[in-house]
Amino acid sequence: MSAEPTTTATAITALAGKYLTFALADEEYGLPVLRVREIIKMMDITEVPQVPPHIKGVLNLRGKVIPVIDLRRKFGFAAQAHTERTCIIDVDVVLSQATALMGVVVDAVSEVVNVLAAE
Repeated sequence: MSAEPTTTATAITALAGKYLTFALADEEYGLPVLRVREIIKMMDITEVPQVPPHIKGVLNLRGKVIPVIDLRRKFGFAAQAHTERTCIIDVDVVLSQATALMGVVVDAVSEVVNVLAAE
């Protein structure tokens, strides 16, 4: 008996849980809700020179400077004017052996969904 089915089952079980879903260019995406720190309305983002186009800049969030990425640009979607539903999701990102905060600009936050391992 091979170890592969057990490994696959473990990986599928690990993906089950609650996800914050958000809209981006007529598509729905999700982030594990345990990685989401907060959802904030659009605010002034300070541009940073000589960074890739998908990096909008940085913002000061209660004394912490965090980078902000525009997911529309990152995924190659057409630019769109911000609306009242456009927001920044503050996310914990795993970097090798540490975590860091990062903001991602999305068109709109939808809901929190529970994804079962069977799904």
